[in-house]
Amino acid sequence: MRRSFVALVLVSASLAGACGVLPGGSGGRHTVTVWLMKDSASQDFLRRFTEDFERTHGDLRLDIRIQEWTGIGPKVQKALGAGSGECPDVIEVGNTQVAQYVEGGRLTNLTLESMRDWGMKDWLPGLAEPGLDNSAQYGIPWYAANRVVIYRKDLFEKAGIDSPPRTRAEWLADTEKLDSGGDQGIYLAGQDWYTLSGFIWDEGGDLAQQTDNIWKGTLDTPAALRGMDFYRRLQALGRGPAGADEEHPPQAGVFAAGKVAQIVAVPGLAQAIVQKNPSLKGKLGFFPVPGKTAARPGAVFTGGSDLVVPRDTDDRDAAVAVVAALTGAKWDTELARAMNYVPNKTTLASAVSGEEGVAAMAAGAAHGRATPSTPQWAAVEADNPIKQYMTKVLTGGDPATEARRASRRITQELSPNVK
Repeated sequence: MRRSFVALVLVSASLAGACGVLPGGSGGRHTVTVWLMKDSASQDFLRRFTEDFERTHGDLRLDIRIQEWTGIGPKVQKALGAGSGECPDVIEVGNTQVAQYVEGGRLTNLTLESMRDWGMKDWLPGLAEPGLDNSAQYGIPWYAANRVVIYRKDLFEKAGIDSPPRTRAEWLADTEKLDSGGDQGIYLAGQDWYTLSGFIWDEGGDLAQQTDNIWKGTLDTPAALRGMDFYRRLQALGRGPAGADEEHPPQAGVFAAGKVAQIVAVPGLAQAIVQKNPSLKGKLGFFPVPGKTAARPGAVFTGGSDLVVPRDTDDRDAAVAVVAALTGAKWDTELARAMNYVPNKTTLASAVSGEEGVAAMAAGAAHGRATPSTPQWAAVEADNPIKQYMTKVLTGGDPATEARRASRRITQELSPNVK
């Protein structure tokens, strides 16, 4: 998961970090070095977790080192190649980054532990699936965040809408009612490809699929085209720019300026909106992105973090103990409550039911997905053909033709040797 997504839902922690294992340990304890990312956990959480872990594991000492998101990829790659005794024992990585670190056999296969002790059948799919490679589990889900619909309660009431929509059809109908009298029914930028991905997944499609170890773009399948068509109809009920994404301009500012009834964003963005426009305090609500039927919310892109254990850890058992504790029910729910995250299991969703925005996230995360699990996906995002495809369709291009072009470009990036 990229830092730009994470930063919207996290609060600050200020510890400094670096690579390496401290020599020795206090009282003869073995030191376990853990890399966690800046803003993933508060200082108070880390203090309480460390005290509890060291009390219940008398032979271990934790050395938690906080890393910056900027430049973390090359830093982790270097650490994984450093050899035994020179790399951390546990590393937090973005869920969509696991695939690039698995290459070369540099991570520990944690399948046996996850199957036996960690309740993997209840993990959020958007965290678990990216941590899986060829039936081996390398990334262990830690926490998640995803998009919901942030809406203006007062504008819904003004339009005569008593409760948030639960189906796509209701969502379109309600948004059409809201798109009147100078108000925008929804502000949806033309290149918000994360939101589009959810609509494609709901239709049974995907961005790319792997067959016989070859990845190919699949935006041109009937299912994916249906997802794009829904996006087109919804986006038309507002004035979002066809040629830009949700950060250009930042949609928090657009929403705060008024006259916008809905946006699709992580719930943490509500705080930024109210800071920009204090008159909106108490007027914002949240609901999961609606699905095709009322039986379940729509699929959403799930961001978040997994924990991995480098192959060259000098104490696998100690590293596994840290992962087990951090991702176990007690501390995972503590983290979710403290940081307004979604816990790593669907069975733990009740832990955040008291927070409207987080509860809406949890409902969507139960059906969440992530980008295709291949190290080459970063090359797709570097010059994203999905964004360009969306703009072409929204400005009158033929969807099938543009989808074929975009799919070919995705295939070229994922499988350069495929013609």
